[in-house]
Amino acid sequence: MPVSDVLPSFTEAFPFERFNRMQSETLPALLDTDENVVVSAPTASGKTAVAEVAICRTLDAGGTALFLAPLRALTNEKEREWERFEDLGYSVYVVTGERDLNPRKAERADVLVMTPEKADSATRKHDSRRYSFVTDIDCCIIDEVHLLDSEQRGSVLEVTISRLRRLCDPRVVALSATMPNVEDVAAWLDAPEECTFSFGEEYRPVPLEADVTTYTHGENAFADKYRRLYRALDRAEPHIREDGQALVFVASRQDTVQAAKKARDELVERDIPMGARGDYDFHTDAEQLSDDTLRQSVLDGVGFHHAGLAREDKTLVEQWFREGKIQLLFSTSTLAWGVNLPARCVVIRDTKHHDPLKGEVEMSPLDVLQMLGRAGRPGYDDKGYAWVVCDGDSVRRYRELLSEGKRIESRLADRTGSDEQVDGEPPASDLAVHLNAEIALGTVQDIDDAMDWLETTFYYVRAKRGSEYVAGDELRNRVSETLEWLVDRGFVEMDGLSVEPTALGRLTSKFYLELSTARHFATLADRTDLTELEVLTAVATAGEFDSVSARSDEEGAVEAVLGDRATSLDPGSRKVLAILKSAMDGTTPAALRSDAWVIRQNALRLLASLRAIVDRFGTATQANLVCRIEARVETGVSDDAVGLTAIDGVGSTRAGTLAAAGYDSPAAVAAATPPELSAAGLSGGVAEQIVDSAADLPAIAVDWGEFPESIPRGERDLREVTVRSTAGSARATVTVRVNGVEMTEKSTYLGEATLPVGVFGGDTDELDFEIRVVFPELPIRPITRSRTVRVRR
Repeated sequence: MPVSDVLPSFTEAFPFERFNRMQSETLPALLDTDENVVVSAPTASGKTAVAEVAICRTLDAGGTALFLAPLRALTNEKEREWERFEDLGYSVYVVTGERDLNPRKAERADVLVMTPEKADSATRKHDSRRYSFVTDIDCCIIDEVHLLDSEQRGSVLEVTISRLRRLCDPRVVALSATMPNVEDVAAWLDAPEECTFSFGEEYRPVPLEADVTTYTHGENAFADKYRRLYRALDRAEPHIREDGQALVFVASRQDTVQAAKKARDELVERDIPMGARGDYDFHTDAEQLSDDTLRQSVLDGVGFHHAGLAREDKTLVEQWFREGKIQLLFSTSTLAWGVNLPARCVVIRDTKHHDPLKGEVEMSPLDVLQMLGRAGRPGYDDKGYAWVVCDGDSVRRYRELLSEGKRIESRLADRTGSDEQVDGEPPASDLAVHLNAEIALGTVQDIDDAMDWLETTFYYVRAKRGSEYVAGDELRNRVSETLEWLVDRGFVEMDGLSVEPTALGRLTSKFYLELSTARHFATLADRTDLTELEVLTAVATAGEFDSVSARSDEEGAVEAVLGDRATSLDPGSRKVLAILKSAMDGTTPAALRSDAWVIRQNALRLLASLRAIVDRFGTATQANLVCRIEARVETGVSDDAVGLTAIDGVGSTRAGTLAAAGYDSPAAVAAATPPELSAAGLSGGVAEQIVDSAADLPAIAVDWGEFPESIPRGERDLREVTVRSTAGSARATVTVRVNGVEMTEKSTYLGEATLPVGVFGGDTDELDFEIRVVFPELPIRPITRSRTVRVRR
């Protein structure tokens, strides 16, 4: 059907003139009804256009559309692709954890793009001003809804959609690769039969022939990579010789580069004609690439593609592969989920990959099917060929996957282990986590609410419709078990059948913590002498890092950083600890850098949550210590200079510059002039900005009033001391100590605070008074002022 006939106002929003057969069959459900829609169709059959039709209908009605992308990298892809909507006068705004949220832009956006994790976080905070925009969604498009079956991310997607439907009841359009039980997803989303579509292989633009090829598994993992590479080239070679193209998926960014290098040599050995070294124009075009290795490789007809390449390099590689100038392309799995870049032959060389947080893990069945689905170029190939390279032990499993597909299951109530639970572990990990979140939000206030909530989940549908029927009483018992566990561990309070969150439960939900991590962090609040090493160790041993593994080539670097500290920790925890410890000094060893960024980003979230927990249940001094550690892990600044990072616009470089010039606190910077900061090494415009920003932070002055210089022994006096900020204000705890013993403490928002101070002439010759100001939410070191009173005989 012509786009101009169906959506005349949005013709320019589509990169083609006619909807294909699959797309056309969905149009009446998308455009002529308000019902929820579920579309299951083979990879590369054109599901993105179905999403775009739903968006157009929403925009035409003056509504807001939310597109849930399966990967963060794909949110950026959609932002670029959907400049077409911007050209028509609509605004597209991407909300991810790696960008600072602009609530005003989000609120005004016509199309929002998020990952399920970010949408989960946003819907948990829907009653805040920053995230109130999520309650104004009119249509939610779920891209790759079969991710419900993902062990790591499925439950997040599931509860986010259930929560969003309760918050604002948007129309839901769910898109999926081929799945056997599409009717279960339709039942969950209340999509009627006429709006539920399951398109079979006959709708695939190019028929697919998929199979398994084996290699001889050896003892050396490095050598195994090359064995699998040679097997992948065996399968790709016939198609390349016939002027076809091959796409080979490997485990990591580094593997794409190394495999491309080795393949170039092997292709020469096999005398396979390819490459464009005689093409002067292409040689000139290749000079645009910023990656030197890639520039040399593409001239031999071999390319590589991964998320770490510059955007311009990725765009050129994609363009040249489509044009046939690159005949063999090595890529990570991200390409399979995002860019529509099919090839005649697709080979999955690696069925396992290294996850910085989980170690060596099997590729999910969903990833495998997604990658294989890229085989076959519409308009060019009569058939696509796809292969999985695996050892003999895995042949049966992959053949069953290729022939039967993957039934989608809920991961919400996956058990953590046997029925006899280890003390401290939730009886049903994700169920406990998400039930706690719903209680913290106030949507679940008693056992009946909990059951009502459960009935909105995909888990409930599968429990009722799956191969093993789960009775209502069993579901209620499971929910009751989980509530009791949450009560026992202090996340929830129960009065009869009513439940409400504790402060710990709320903080756990707010910071997206594993329950065991939150419980452990709460125990640290009881410590009065918390140390830097204990804080870092608590984070390194958190459940979020349970699966981190240390490779043999990293052991020396870990040892160099830690020495004989924390030797009782397992190797994975020691590795995390070493990364955090070295990050604080800005000296992360080269051997640890490949995983350092991911580990550090997760650690910063954990440190922020630990700070909030000890601030709530412990002391301001503990919270300030964690705050300074957090800032140092983020910036690599020394403890002496870390307070400078509280100034907006001051990171590691500027903090180092200012510290070297003798500025050790925001107050010292605020007292300086822009020319003085320029003389210290900052540019003129930056110096003015930094002085202004520093003035927003507190600068402490203590007025001792009529405090005596001496007091007769045995006499008592009561005086007042005033503590004020002469610049900005912040939450602070002010403590008065005499001879090391705490007398008075006051938590306040400085401002100004006046404290009564007793002066008692006791048996000692001197009274040493100390005023200590601690900022639990700023990385500024505690500020002390002292006064000595002599005791006269």
